[in-house]
Amino acid sequence: MRDVFHEQLDAVFDDLTAICGQVEVAVRRSTEALMSGDAAVAEQVITDDVEIDRAREKVEESAFELLSLQQPVAGDLRVIIAALRMVTELERMGDLSVHVAKIARLRVPNVAVPEGISDTMTKMAETAEDMVRRVGRIIRHRDVSAAIELGRDDEVMDQLRRHSFTQLLGDDWAHGVEAAVDVALLGRYYERIADHAVSIANRVVFVVTGEKVHRGEL
Repeated sequence: MRDVFHEQLDAVFDDLTAICGQVEVAVRRSTEALMSGDAAVAEQVITDDVEIDRAREKVEESAFELLSLQQPVAGDLRVIIAALRMVTELERMGDLSVHVAKIARLRVPNVAVPEGISDTMTKMAETAEDMVRRVGRIIRHRDVSAAIELGRDDEVMDQLRRHSFTQLLGDDWAHGVEAAVDVALLGRYYERIADHAVSIANRVVFVVTGEKVHRGEL
């Protein structure tokens, strides 16, 4: 019975990895829509989010079944609870990608990101996508060292976010209030995707070691 239980638990983590792949695609496509002003791509991101929601529901159902039928001991219970929290964060990352896509769609036929700040926004998007990709590998392999490294690298996103504010508040900003609001929101969305990736990585550390990791400790 314990072998069956652990096979089912491994299947939950396989599902988490698959959802991470879906989120990675959502981040990439929402950025494509944002930078190109492609309404069709933006609409696809919004439509596809229902698949991430369904995948989250499947993980939740599997986890609740394990809780109710297998009576997990303390260590296994820790893993199941962590999985439930991770899938919630993955869903939120998908939702944040939808927010990016909606801004892109709102500004069609124009592009929401002004040319002068597009390099910064592109780097933020690439950083967010890279962190999602890496956290997928962290979940798959339950890689503690990679999880800790991801937390440390989150400083790159923080620096980009600060730089975007410097550009927004500079005397030479000439793109108006609407563009400034868009850029401020977009920066926040990408930053939150990165924050969720770090949080998931920290939960993997907790699953493997039983020890909680706080950002200040990374």
